[in-house]
Amino acid sequence: MRVLVALLILFGLAGSAAAQLPATDVGTADRSAIRNVIEGQIAAFRRDDGEAAFGFASPGIQRLFGDAPSFMNMVRGGYQPVYRPRDVAFRDLLRFADQLVQVVAVTGPDGRRMLALYPMEQQADGSWRIAGCQLVEPDDEAA
Repeated sequence: MRVLVALLILFGLAGSAAAQLPATDVGTADRSAIRNVIEGQIAAFRRDDGEAAFGFASPGIQRLFGDAPSFMNMVRGGYQPVYRPRDVAFRDLLRFADQLVQVVAVTGPDGRRMLALYPMEQQADGSWRIAGCQLVEPDDEAA
C-alpha cells in the first residue's frame, strides 16, 4: 500500500482513479535496458563518479540540478540507500498512469531496508534515463 501512496504522490495523482499495474506490455530488451541504467547509476555512485551518475539522469533532472557536483550533493544528502547500498534487488516494473516505474529493494548503509521507486523516461533515441527516485518504507511483504 505504501508503494501505491508514494506513486500517487510522486505523480501528483492523489485522489485519481489511475491504476497501478504490472507493466506486462514492456519487452525483455526494454526491461534489461531499464535495469542496466539503474545498475549503472548505482555503480557510479559507489565509485563516486558524479559525471557518470549524472549521465544516467533524464534531461529534466539534469536541468534541475545543473551539474554533476550539485546532483551528487543531493544524492549524498538524501539518498544514502541508493548512494551506498549494501544490497540491491530488482522487483516489479510497474506502469502507473503513463509512466514506467521500476521498483528496487535496497538495504542502506545503516541496514535499513527501503524501496526505491524509479520513474523511467524513454529518450527519442530509444534509450532510457532515470527521471527521479522516491524512497519509501516497504510493506512487510514487499521487503
